[in-house]
Amino acid sequence: MRTCWVLDHPAHVRLLAPLMREGATADLIVACEREEVRTMIKSGDGRLPRRQTLWVPRPVGEGRYRKAMLRIRSVQRFIKAANNDGQGAVERVVSIGAPLELLGQKPRWWRRSSVKERWYITDTEVNHTAHNLALKGATHVVVPTHWQEDLDGGFLASFKGHLHRLDGLHGHVHLAPHRRPSKVSNPPRIVVRRLKGDGIHDGDELVPFPDDALDGLSTTVADEDEYEGSPWELDRELAAHDGVITQSVTLASEAALLGTPTLLISDAKRGFLDRLEIEGAPLFRWRGQNDAVEWGAVHAQFLAGLHLTDALESAEWPDAKRQLADLFNQ
Repeated sequence: MRTCWVLDHPAHVRLLAPLMREGATADLIVACEREEVRTMIKSGDGRLPRRQTLWVPRPVGEGRYRKAMLRIRSVQRFIKAANNDGQGAVERVVSIGAPLELLGQKPRWWRRSSVKERWYITDTEVNHTAHNLALKGATHVVVPTHWQEDLDGGFLASFKGHLHRLDGLHGHVHLAPHRRPSKVSNPPRIVVRRLKGDGIHDGDELVPFPDDALDGLSTTVADEDEYEGSPWELDRELAAHDGVITQSVTLASEAALLGTPTLLISDAKRGFLDRLEIEGAPLFRWRGQNDAVEWGAVHAQFLAGLHLTDALESAEWPDAKRQLADLFNQ
């Protein structure tokens, strides 16, 4: 089935790349104009197949409604042109937390659409704005088995299409275990990632780094849109370092999955974060000034945890990649 893949975030590129490699050469890519996404597509040889690509704006900040409408209309023209290129009609759109392309390809009484399947994949319960749009455009929704419905604003209860459950985190789809350092460096080597704070739900979750968060540590900076290394190799960097301190829930989950002690500084609520804690992943969380535990205590636990990873038994990894591929091949 000829598919249009929506790559809205660097994590989405990593997640969908294994599935895109199994797709058709006539598939399309809609890519968001984010620096890290652009870098990953430009340097994706051997990881991401080369496909006809349309670049679209990120609908955030000033003029976001205008950007959203521009994006919808440009994708409609892109798919319409592809339908006339002699390689068959585009029949499926797949996106992760990005519903505009699904909404724009929904048939209307005044407009036909070749797209029969509109897939919305999400692991972020609190992304309510996107969920509400997905309710209007998606035919298929994929959420993890650890999804916390009490956080999703009634999304799943309201969805009337095909609902699929994925047993695993998104990181289980594209990550693989890496060799960890045999001993902790002196000073400890830490990957640090700060967010810009312009995401749809960042404002309610972002917690500033305490002044002493990085004291006495050797840091590799991987801040949003400022990481100088290869985004494709970031998972290797996470595994090769002694620890991670981050405001990014996505990076925190991936690092913890790889067995790297991770301190997440965020007030975010996610089912996948709770699952990691339940399964004993080396994830430490500080939720800000309203946290029941003081910053100093959490920070000390994290620093001590850098030396204890040999005692951890990692949970068995589910074959989430095969699960997701099977859903698309049904």
